[in-house]
Amino acid sequence: MGVRKSYEEINAKIRSGQAVVVSAEEIIPMVKEQGAEKIAQTVDVVTTATFGPMCSSGVFLNFGHTDPPIRMKKVWLNGVSAYAGIAAVDAYLGATEEAEDREPEELYGGAHVIQELLEGRQVHLEAIGTGTDCYPLREWESDIFLSEINEAILYNPRNAYQNYAAAANSSPDTLYTYMGVLLPNLSNVTYSTSGELSPLLNDPEYRTVGVGSRIFLGGAVGYVTGHGTQHNSARERLPNGVPLGGAATLGVTGNLKEMSPDFIQAAVYEKYGVSLFVGIGIPMPVLDAEMVTCLAVSDADIFTGLVDYGVQRRSRPILAKVSYAELKSGQINFNGRLVPTAPLSSMKKARQIAAVLADWIRAGQFFIQEPAERLPLGKSLSSLNDRKRC
Repeated sequence: MGVRKSYEEINAKIRSGQAVVVSAEEIIPMVKEQGAEKIAQTVDVVTTATFGPMCSSGVFLNFGHTDPPIRMKKVWLNGVSAYAGIAAVDAYLGATEEAEDREPEELYGGAHVIQELLEGRQVHLEAIGTGTDCYPLREWESDIFLSEINEAILYNPRNAYQNYAAAANSSPDTLYTYMGVLLPNLSNVTYSTSGELSPLLNDPEYRTVGVGSRIFLGGAVGYVTGHGTQHNSARERLPNGVPLGGAATLGVTGNLKEMSPDFIQAAVYEKYGVSLFVGIGIPMPVLDAEMVTCLAVSDADIFTGLVDYGVQRRSRPILAKVSYAELKSGQINFNGRLVPTAPLSSMKKARQIAAVLADWIRAGQFFIQEPAERLPLGKSLSSLNDRKRC
């Protein structure tokens, strides 16, 4: 019988300062040289990470009560609308919501407000109320700072796609998309996953990532709340368990006040809109040799679909299957042509996150949390087109 470790055993080693921690990139040559069983004996935790655009993100804010009190019906932060249909002085600011009072070329949105709050900058709050017996005030306007409001809870409904598709454009026109600028006639390819360092590609069947998992989120400790929206774990999979396509997603949360603008950053996509770059790092406990085999997956063994955004349909055609080794090389060979590739996510930042998380664990400042519940396997998506239109 091979090595078997428990979460308690691994956390005891972290507590004593004896845990061996490496990144998902570092473990690959180790396994090639020593084998999975040996590495299962010697390594305790493997850190994974990603830093990329995650549009389905935002923050719950509680501003504190006014005197006399107001029940906020509409809220704007630096001209960006936040959803106020929660309670009197609570609002949810979505990262992709755009300011209403700026020129189209001046794209500014919720992601920028979140970053400015993190940077300690002043944000202008405007609110209108309904005017009730218990909340008589009808208008409020003031400047706020992150340090002054009661709560700022980052809650992102869909982050850290397991294996997002690469993008190209077969049409004769340049396309401006959430995958960046796609040049006509299949002249470039973009992608947005950190490959062998990416969290869920190292735990393809979600043995150690699930409800309650403790993670690195935006420079602070965060948690997985469960599977994210559009979780589609019923995807076709390679023999190594890696899905061919988006597959799993995560819902994540954490205290924005503890985060850093180094790992939460606004982004603008030309002629498309606003997004938020989010840094996520997930520690993987080395429970056994089987887990090590998953953690040793390399870019050459991870494939994704090359999707044609030149076809204006939900079910866009997949032109080819490409590995992350090819994508990261800077070009792929497509039908005898060398086509340049470019990442939307940052490997430099992902490596930094994996290293910071490893330092936290080695210092006994971060412990591994066993999930209360695993993410669902075999869950598929439905579409509005599956239902009757009015």
